[in-house]
Amino acid sequence: MATNLTFAVADGAGPVVRTFAISRAVIAGWTGRDPIARDKHIAELAELGVKPPATTPVYYRVAASRLTVGGRIEVTGAASSGEVEFMLLSAGGAIYVGVGSDHTDRQAEIYDVTVSKQMCEKPVAPVLWPFEGVQGHWDRLVLRAWATIDGERRLYQEGPVDTMLAPAALIAGHAADGLLPEGTALFGGTLAAIGGIRPASRFDFELEDPVLGRRIRHGYDVAVLPVA
Repeated sequence: MATNLTFAVADGAGPVVRTFAISRAVIAGWTGRDPIARDKHIAELAELGVKPPATTPVYYRVAASRLTVGGRIEVTGAASSGEVEFMLLSAGGAIYVGVGSDHTDRQAEIYDVTVSKQMCEKPVAPVLWPFEGVQGHWDRLVLRAWATIDGERRLYQEGPVDTMLAPAALIAGHAADGLLPEGTALFGGTLAAIGGIRPASRFDFELEDPVLGRRIRHGYDVAVLPVA
C-alpha cells in the first residue's frame, strides 16, 4: 500500500507542490566510501552493542507508512535517536533528492537492526530537488543535524555527502538493473555523531547546496511514551 506525501519540488522555475505515492522505503546502512569513516560508524554502533554487518552496504526495508513530513514523532522509551541522511525518490521516471532522519530504536538495534528501523517513524523534509539539478556537483552537498539535549541545541552531525556512496553506486547496490524502482524512497546512509549517538528531545537537520546557495531544512520533536 502506497503512502501519499506532499512535497514542494524546488527548481529554477520556483517550487511546485506535488503529491507522491511512495510504495517502498529502503534504509541503506554502512554506505561510507571511505573505509575509515565507515568503520568509525560501525565502531560507534558496536559501543551500543550492535553487531557489525557481514557485508556492506546493507539495505533495510521498512514500511512506507513510516515516512512522515510531520514535525513530531512518538517513540517507545528513551533509547532512540535520529540520523540525518539524504533521500532519493523515484517518481514519474525522474529522481528527486530530499533529506530525512533515520530515527532508530537503539535498544532494539542491539538484537535486530531491521526491527529497530521499523519501530520508529522516518521524518523527511517537505521539500525536494530534482536530482538533475545537483548531479553535476553532488559531492559538494553537505548534511548537518542538531540535537536538542537537556534544553541545549548542539551540532550533532556534519559532513559532505561524498563520505557516502554516490547515488548511482547506492542504487546499483539495491537494484540489479541500476534503476531505482518507481515509488521508492531510498535513504543514503549517515555520518558519525559528534560526541556519540544519544537521544534528544528534538532533532533538526538540513541538506545544503553551497553551489546554488540553498538548503532543505526540517526538524521534529520527540515525544517519549512510557514503558509499562
